[in-house]
Amino acid sequence: MVRVLFVCMGNICRSPTAEGVFRHMARAAGLDHAIETDSSGTHGYHIGKPPDERARVAASRRGYDIGDLRARQFTLTDFDYFQWIVAMDEDNLRILRAECPERLQHRLHRFLDYSARYPETEVPDPYYGSGDGFERVLDMVEDASAGLLEVIRERHHLY
Repeated sequence: MVRVLFVCMGNICRSPTAEGVFRHMARAAGLDHAIETDSSGTHGYHIGKPPDERARVAASRRGYDIGDLRARQFTLTDFDYFQWIVAMDEDNLRILRAECPERLQHRLHRFLDYSARYPETEVPDPYYGSGDGFERVLDMVEDASAGLLEVIRERHHLY
């Protein structure tokens, strides 16, 4: 089983959106038996809460159901459990790098490094913005998820 964890700050906007889109793509590719997904936040602001309503509505309009997800805080045991720990932005990647044992640093990734269409390095946090920010996040997440899924398929020989 390949385990993929998406990480943002509070785990109610970007990382649950990424988890939902990525697991949908993995399922559509017939790989849900081989890929496990999860998401978390580097901060514990929203533990136990569902994704932001605006994120749920935007995802639902595109056919993604993220309503079953609940926010949780990243834990040190996640470094050992997940082979792919994918940060939404530089701040959260920096936090992860500072806490990650040297032997597991190779598991840390920046999500938009897998994007074919977006030159940005960070998925912007839509929390304090308007609803269209959630649409932009979905555009970026869909693109990067497709790229990440392809890399995981190749590296783990999942066909």
